[in-house]
Amino acid sequence: MWFDSWSDLGRVLLIGMTAYVMLILVIRLSGKRTLSQLNAFDFIVTVALGSVLATILLSSDVSWTEGALALVLLAGLQFILAWISARAPRFRTLITARPAVVLWHGELQAEQLRRNRLSASEVHQAIRSSGAGDLGGIAAVVLETNGTLSVISTENLGDSSALSDLN
Repeated sequence: MWFDSWSDLGRVLLIGMTAYVMLILVIRLSGKRTLSQLNAFDFIVTVALGSVLATILLSSDVSWTEGALALVLLAGLQFILAWISARAPRFRTLITARPAVVLWHGELQAEQLRRNRLSASEVHQAIRSSGAGDLGGIAAVVLETNGTLSVISTENLGDSSALSDLN
């Protein structure tokens, strides 16, 4: 249980180092978006890359070449998906969530909270975290596509052009 053989440990060391280098190369070649967690698909790829790396390291049933191919496949699919979604707005709307305004000029938007399974206390927490203590001073709180809450104060709203892609 504690130790099977020196060859198993050597395999983990050798395969681990080469798989780690391969993962770094794949991530560098695929671009910054692969690990950016901009949307659910980016997050899925991040988790899947970690899972593949763990499998390469710990499963002697998976060869290094098979694991490397899986890493390249995941990064390649992510690259293709990002490339298509950057060029085809209709495709992008199919695969990514849209940002949602959950508070507008100090008033919670009950329908958006319900639709996005968000509570008022979570919005209040985001407002407090931004350093504000008064809902009246908040122009908008936006639930972004990556799940974060962006708080925009009334004084920073300006012409609200950053909100032009929202309903």
